[in-house]
Amino acid sequence: MSRIVTIGDTFSKVLRLAAQDIRLFAEHIGDMNPLHHDEEHARRAGFAGPIASGSHPTAHFLAAATTHFTTFAQPLLLEFNVQVKKPAVSGDLLTMTWTVVDAFWKNTLNGDLTTLEGVVINQREQITLNATAKILVKPKSGDLSTGEGSP
Repeated sequence: MSRIVTIGDTFSKVLRLAAQDIRLFAEHIGDMNPLHHDEEHARRAGFAGPIASGSHPTAHFLAAATTHFTTFAQPLLLEFNVQVKKPAVSGDLLTMTWTVVDAFWKNTLNGDLTTLEGVVINQREQITLNATAKILVKPKSGDLSTGEGSP
Protein backbone atom coordinates (compact mmCIF):
# COMPACT_ATOMS: atom_id res chain seq x y z
CA MET A 1 0.00 0.00 0.00
CA SER A 2 1.20 3.54 -0.59
CA ARG A 3 1.03 6.59 1.60
CA ILE A 4 -2.48 7.99 2.23
CA VAL A 5 -1.47 11.26 3.94
CA THR A 6 -0.06 14.20 1.99
CA ILE A 7 2.90 16.11 3.41
CA GLY A 8 2.14 19.83 3.47
CA ASP A 9 -1.61 19.44 3.99
CA THR A 10 -3.01 22.05 6.37
CA PHE A 11 -6.37 22.08 8.12
CA SER A 12 -8.02 24.36 10.66
CA LYS A 13 -10.84 24.62 13.17
CA VAL A 14 -12.24 27.75 14.84
CA LEU A 15 -13.40 27.83 18.46
CA ARG A 16 -15.08 30.71 20.29
CA LEU A 17 -14.69 30.54 24.06
CA ALA A 18 -17.69 31.81 26.02
CA ALA A 19 -17.41 32.34 29.79
CA GLN A 20 -20.11 29.72 30.42
CA ASP A 21 -18.26 27.14 28.27
CA ILE A 22 -15.04 27.83 30.17
CA ARG A 23 -16.81 27.34 33.51
CA LEU A 24 -18.65 24.17 32.42
CA PHE A 25 -15.53 22.56 30.93
CA ALA A 26 -13.52 23.30 34.08
CA GLU A 27 -16.31 21.88 36.26
CA HIS A 28 -16.55 18.78 34.08
CA ILE A 29 -12.86 17.95 34.49
CA GLY A 30 -12.75 18.96 38.16
CA ASP A 31 -10.57 22.07 37.70
CA MET A 32 -11.85 24.38 40.42
CA ASN A 33 -9.28 27.16 39.90
CA PRO A 34 -11.29 30.38 40.43
CA LEU A 35 -9.67 31.88 37.31
CA HIS A 36 -12.02 29.63 35.32
CA HIS A 37 -15.17 30.25 37.39
CA ASP A 38 -15.12 33.75 38.87
CA GLU A 39 -15.03 36.78 36.58
CA GLU A 40 -14.06 39.19 39.38
CA HIS A 41 -11.25 36.93 40.53
CA ALA A 42 -9.94 36.70 36.96
CA ARG A 43 -10.08 40.50 36.56
CA ARG A 44 -8.25 41.06 39.85
CA ALA A 45 -5.58 38.66 38.55
CA GLY A 46 -5.13 40.87 35.46
CA PHE A 47 -7.27 39.07 32.89
CA ALA A 48 -10.14 40.53 30.86
CA GLY A 49 -12.40 37.74 32.11
CA PRO A 50 -12.32 34.07 33.05
CA ILE A 51 -9.50 32.13 31.42
CA ALA A 52 -9.87 28.64 30.02
CA SER A 53 -8.22 25.72 31.74
CA GLY A 54 -5.19 24.82 29.63
CA SER A 55 -6.84 21.49 28.86
CA HIS A 56 -9.90 23.18 27.31
CA PRO A 57 -8.45 24.58 24.07
CA THR A 58 -5.94 21.72 24.08
CA ALA A 59 -8.75 19.13 23.96
CA HIS A 60 -10.39 20.86 21.00
CA PHE A 61 -7.02 21.23 19.28
CA LEU A 62 -6.20 17.55 19.70
CA ALA A 63 -9.66 16.49 18.53
CA ALA A 64 -9.20 18.58 15.37
CA ALA A 65 -5.94 16.74 14.63
CA THR A 66 -7.56 13.30 14.55
CA THR A 67 -11.05 14.25 13.33
CA HIS A 68 -9.64 15.68 10.09
CA PHE A 69 -8.38 12.25 9.03
CA THR A 70 -11.67 10.44 9.77
CA THR A 71 -13.13 11.76 6.52
CA PHE A 72 -10.92 9.36 4.53
CA ALA A 73 -9.05 7.14 7.00
CA GLN A 74 -8.86 5.82 10.56
CA PRO A 75 -6.49 7.85 12.78
CA LEU A 76 -4.95 6.60 15.99
CA LEU A 77 -3.13 9.08 18.24
CA LEU A 78 0.37 7.99 19.28
CA GLU A 79 1.97 11.13 20.77
CA PHE A 80 0.94 14.69 21.60
CA ASN A 81 3.08 17.51 23.01
CA VAL A 82 1.72 20.97 23.74
CA GLN A 83 3.11 24.28 24.99
CA VAL A 84 0.73 26.85 26.47
CA LYS A 85 2.03 30.25 25.36
CA LYS A 86 -0.77 32.55 26.50
CA PRO A 87 -4.04 32.01 28.38
CA ALA A 88 -7.25 31.83 26.36
CA VAL A 89 -9.75 34.31 27.77
CA SER A 90 -13.55 34.26 27.56
CA GLY A 91 -14.63 35.80 24.28
CA ASP A 92 -11.50 34.67 22.44
CA LEU A 93 -11.85 33.33 18.92
CA LEU A 94 -9.19 30.66 18.50
CA THR A 95 -8.02 29.45 15.09
CA MET A 96 -6.43 26.02 15.43
CA THR A 97 -4.22 25.01 12.51
CA TRP A 98 -2.39 21.74 11.91
CA THR A 99 0.16 21.01 9.16
CA VAL A 100 1.38 17.57 8.08
CA VAL A 101 5.18 17.85 8.23
CA ASP A 102 6.07 14.20 7.69
CA ALA A 103 4.35 10.96 6.74
CA PHE A 104 5.61 7.58 5.67
CA TRP A 105 3.93 4.25 5.10
CA LYS A 106 4.86 1.57 7.62
CA ASN A 107 3.91 -1.92 6.43
CA THR A 108 4.05 -3.48 9.90
CA LEU A 109 1.45 -0.96 11.11
CA ASN A 110 -0.61 -0.90 7.90
CA GLY A 111 -0.67 2.89 7.89
CA ASP A 112 1.11 6.19 7.62
CA LEU A 113 3.16 7.35 10.59
CA THR A 114 2.22 11.00 10.41
CA THR A 115 3.84 13.96 12.16
CA LEU A 116 1.88 17.19 12.62
CA GLU A 117 2.86 20.64 13.80
CA GLY A 118 0.15 22.92 15.08
CA VAL A 119 -0.53 26.39 16.35
CA VAL A 120 -3.51 28.09 17.98
CA ILE A 121 -3.85 31.83 17.39
CA ASN A 122 -6.40 34.16 18.96
CA GLN A 123 -8.22 37.04 17.27
CA ARG A 124 -5.42 39.40 18.37
CA GLU A 125 -2.99 37.24 16.34
CA GLN A 126 -1.28 36.01 19.51
CA ILE A 127 -0.10 32.42 19.74
CA THR A 128 -1.87 30.66 22.61
CA LEU A 129 -0.69 27.07 21.97
CA ASN A 130 2.02 25.29 19.98
CA ALA A 131 1.91 21.53 19.53
CA THR A 132 3.26 18.50 17.77
CA ALA A 133 1.45 15.22 17.27
CA LYS A 134 2.25 11.81 15.89
CA ILE A 135 -0.70 9.89 14.48
CA LEU A 136 -1.00 6.54 12.80
CA VAL A 137 -3.35 7.03 9.84
CA LYS A 138 -4.71 3.73 8.56
CA PRO A 139 -7.02 2.99 5.66
CA LYS A 140 -10.66 2.96 6.81
CA SER A 141 -10.87 -0.75 6.14
CA GLY A 142 -7.65 -1.40 8.09
CA ASP A 143 -7.37 -3.24 11.36
CA LEU A 144 -6.83 -0.87 14.33
CA SER A 145 -4.26 -3.15 15.96
CA THR A 146 -0.71 -1.93 15.45
CA GLY A 147 0.99 -5.31 15.54
CA GLU A 148 3.46 -3.86 18.08
CA GLY A 149 1.24 -3.67 21.16
CA SER A 150 -0.85 -0.72 22.24
CA PRO A 151 0.62 2.74 21.77
